[in-house]
Amino acid sequence: MSTPLAPPSPAPVPGAAEAAQPSAWPQELGRAGRYLAQSLRLMIGLPDYGNYVRHMEATHPEQRPMSYEEFFRERQDARYGGRGRIGRCC
Repeated sequence: MSTPLAPPSPAPVPGAAEAAQPSAWPQELGRAGRYLAQSLRLMIGLPDYGNYVRHMEATHPEQRPMSYEEFFRERQDARYGGRGRIGRCC
């Protein structure tokens, strides 16, 4: 009587050990969601005030950031041609 053979063990998959470890994928997924939301807001023309404030604090700390109302009005004027300008693409 012969003994049954055990199936061969699978070859290690590159990166499998890292995939089995707790990773940063939830954080990466959250970051991807924020980028997607920001992209969608920009597509429909909704300005991102939080991103503007972070930019001002990081690169222009000596300047006071505009209030939300000032920021919104400036973005609307830039998009639609406020203050006597004609807004058009060409």
